[in-house]
This record gives sequence, structure tokens and C-alpha cells, in this order.
Amino acid sequence: MSKSKLSLLTCTMMFIGGAMLSSCGGDETPSQPEDKTTVYEESTVKDGDGNVIETISTITDRGEGVGTITFTKDKTWVLNGLVFVNSGQTLTLEPGTLIKGKSGQGDNASALIVSRGGKIMAEGTAAEPIVMTSETDGGQIPATARGLWGGLIVLGNASLNSSPGESAIEGIPTSETRGLYGGDNDADNSGSLAYLSIRHGGTDIGAGNEINGLTLGGVGSGTSVHHIEIVANNDDGIEFFGGTVNVSNLCISYCADDNVDYDEGWRGRAQFVFVNQDPASGDRGGEHDGGTDPEDAQPYATPMFYNCTYIGNGGKRALTFRDNAGGEYHNSIFYNWDKGVDIEDLPVDGEDSKKRFDAGQLKIVNNIFYMVAGDDADKLIVSTSEDTDLNGVNLNGSANSSGNTVADPGLDKGIPTNDVTATGLSGDAFIQNVAYKGAFEPGKDTWIKGWTKTDQDGLIK
Repeated sequence: MSKSKLSLLTCTMMFIGGAMLSSCGGDETPSQPEDKTTVYEESTVKDGDGNVIETISTITDRGEGVGTITFTKDKTWVLNGLVFVNSGQTLTLEPGTLIKGKSGQGDNASALIVSRGGKIMAEGTAAEPIVMTSETDGGQIPATARGLWGGLIVLGNASLNSSPGESAIEGIPTSETRGLYGGDNDADNSGSLAYLSIRHGGTDIGAGNEINGLTLGGVGSGTSVHHIEIVANNDDGIEFFGGTVNVSNLCISYCADDNVDYDEGWRGRAQFVFVNQDPASGDRGGEHDGGTDPEDAQPYATPMFYNCTYIGNGGKRALTFRDNAGGEYHNSIFYNWDKGVDIEDLPVDGEDSKKRFDAGQLKIVNNIFYMVAGDDADKLIVSTSEDTDLNGVNLNGSANSSGNTVADPGLDKGIPTNDVTATGLSGDAFIQNVAYKGAFEPGKDTWIKGWTKTDQDGLIK
């Protein structure tokens, strides 16, 4: 049989079989599957003599993620848009690695996102910290330069208190399914972050939806997070959405919104947290929300904070608890805030943060306040009906806000020089029992010395 007759017969059979294809002799070609291959494009920067002084690897993720790979310190790794560590992949960053995000807003935003089931092993050292910053950062960017790229987002399988127990993380488009977080594994392990400095982030992806410096969504207690700096972010410094991850040695400086934020029932532990507020644009030392939809869902947000130093530099307010949030602060120092601790007390029946306070699930105990709310003890810790009303009922001195004092800790670049002896030590397995209040030990070098931009640029007043 000739080829022409075979072709005609084939077309006839396909038509009779109801395949509903266009004619064999038509001009249309079958559609090709979308190429989701991640592109690593290398380039070099040379000096006047032709010597390579920098090797740059620019990453464009079209769907398959970075793969299981190590980013080495001998290159600069540039994020071109949203770059994901997909489920089943592990991204390892060598100590001293430099990652930069391209500038761009909206659909052109750049950020690094670790999806549920993925892992990041970013373990720097004090001598060789890992730095994530803007592509435009050549070392001369002012401390307050913000929103130049996105930030770092880590997502896990730990539980939330929102319905249906899975959410799309803020800061990236909701159409991106790799941005979902939440599950039923509170011991989930998303990897390890240590000696990591995240700088100049907070890109706006639209409608005032900025990316936090470090976002932890549904991250479980199997994840290790310590010695982290977030500096000059255009939104919050660090935000927890549910989960059970524990953190320590956090340094948050000059962010444009809140410094420590949590929501959706975060239940972890935090110790040695240093906040250095930008008085010109920052908001709260801590914005603490319990739930979103519904607000009274369980598990309640009940994280525990020890040894914090929150310097407001005249900032708006030290802490706000609302939307049924609980939580505890012990052996901490709050310095130079216009307002103190605000606990939402709704005028209608139902669950709110005042209910968590009355139930002993919200405690402000054995802390030092100085230059806060005019050093008026009656205004340090108040119960209010609305977030904007900070002249509510005095709660200081009640059972769950005892042992607080108005005293000068004598801070010298964040280090106490007066008596800040700790009281009421913790029996929690994660919390270290130390003899002092605040984030830094008196008479010793701070744990931020040398490796943070906060220390290098002298940002602490």
C-alpha cells in the first residue's frame, strides 16, 4: 500500500473512531508540554586585568524547584523571581554563602521559599555567616533601605488553628500551590537555620502585601532555628503562622512594621530575642494574634518568650495581644516605648486575649520596664476593648502579670549595666536557665558581635 493511501486510511479511521482530531493535513501542531526546568545561568565579573573576581549563578525557577543541591560560597547566587525548594528536595548552603534577590514588585518579586516536604540546611558560623540580601547591595546600602527584594519563607506540615488546617502563605500569589502550609505533624523537620543574616527585604507583591524578613508557616519542632538577623525589612521582621518551631538568638533591627509577629496558633518557644525598633516607621515590638478564621479556634497560640530585650527608641507600643492570642514573656526588658502591653478585651461574649489572660495562658511576669508608658505602672499592662484604644483597665500586679518592675536596666548598646538578676526560672526543656534578664549577658560581648549588620553598622543606640 502506498504511503498516500496509508495516510488517507489512517485519517479516515481516526475520524470514524470519533477521535475528534483536526484533519491530518491541517497546519496545527500538537501543543508542547510547558517547560518547567529550573535554569542556572552563570556569568562572571572581571577586573581590569581580565581576572575573574566574582562568579554569579542566576536562578530562574519555572516549576521544578532548585533540586537537591548545595549552594557554595565561591559563587554569588541570584534569585530571579520566586525560587522554591520543592517537596522532597534539600537545599544546603555552605557557611559564607551569599544569596541575592533581584529587585521587582508584584509578579516580578524575588524570594526563596522552602515548600512543605522540602528542607533547607543553612548553617553558617559567626566567622562565616550566610547572608541573604538584595542584588543591589554592594555593601553601601543605608541601614533603612527596605523592600529591595523579598525574603525567606519556610513552610511545613505542623498544625494550625485556622480552618481547614491548610493556608496559603502571605507574601506570594495564592495561585502558587507550593505556597501552601499546615498539616498534622507537629514534629515536622524543615531543616536548620543558623548564623543567617536577612537584609533589606519586604518586596510588595500587590495591595500592600509585603514579604516578611523570615516567614515560618506551619513549621514543626524538628526544625532548628537560631542566631538569625533580620535587618531593614519593609514588613515584619519574623512572623510565625501556626506550628511549633522553637527559636533562639534572634536579632531584629529597623523593620518598617512589627518585629515579632505570630498568628494561627503558634506554640513554640523563643529565647534571647533582641529587637531594635526604627522609631520613624516601625510599629510594635510584638504583634501577637491568636487565630484568623475562626478567631476562637484551638489550639490556642501559647508561645513562651524568655530573655528578650525590646528597644523601642520611642516606638509606638511594646506588645499587643489580640484575636484570642495567649503567650508568655518572662525575664525580659522593655525599653523606651510610648505604650506598654495591650491585651484585647472585647465588649461582647466570646473568646479573646483577656480570656487567655484570665485562664493563665497569657502571662507577663518578672520583666523590667523602663521609659515605657511614662513609667506609669497603671498603664504598663492594660486590658482594652479595641486595638487602637490603649487607655484601658490596669492589669499590672494581678496573678498573671506579677513581678514586673519599673527600673533602669542601664542599657549600653543593649547590654545591661545595672542589676537585672533573673527571677522565676523556667522548667521548660528548651529554655536555658540563665542568671540575668534580657537578651544579652551583662559584662560580656553580645552574641550579635561581628557577624550581624546591626553590630557592624552600629545600629544600636
